Amino acid sequence: MDARLQTLYENDVMPALKSRFEYKNVMQIPRMEKVVLNIGVGEAVQNSKAIEGAVDDLGRIAGQRPSIRRAKRSVSNFKLREGMPIGCSVTLRRDQMWEFLDRFFNFAVPRIRDFRGLSVNSFDGRGNYSLGIREQIIFPEIDYDKIDQVRGLNVTFVTSANTDEEALELLRALGMPFEQAEAA
Repeated sequence: MDARLQTLYENDVMPALKSRFEYKNVMQIPRMEKVVLNIGVGEAVQNSKAIEGAVDDLGRIAGQRPSIRRAKRSVSNFKLREGMPIGCSVTLRRDQMWEFLDRFFNFAVPRIRDFRGLSVNSFDGRGNYSLGIREQIIFPEIDYDKIDQVRGLNVTFVTSANTDEEALELLRALGMPFEQAEAA
């Protein structure tokens, strides 16, 4: 069974993008490839339990177990040694990605404090979009009473689009709430 957002993509978004950008082949139409969630846990250098809380929170948000990221080199100013756990990340693809996107656009993003829309300036030039979230508590899966600390996380949407304009149209058609340009 396809996710609701995947069905929307196949039935409505693909034909709209094909006519908008005049693609000759359906394989040229931009599509979502993956979503990468990442939490950096700098305090894990002093407190080894902090990484466990971040892994637990990210696992609840993503619906799959995150991998622990370790320091690549030692930095004496930060009391960091090579191999120490300093973060966790998870990559979502296919059905899990579509389910996450649906929950993210419709439930999590509207719960952001003072939300006026996501910036359209966060594309990387190759059709990928990244944003930072200050509090993991915007996700309904996180129980506020059971978290040890409020943490932020990075979310990266990787698309097959060649340009930022194509990726913007793809994400906007999928329902990502971008900020509206103010009429002057």
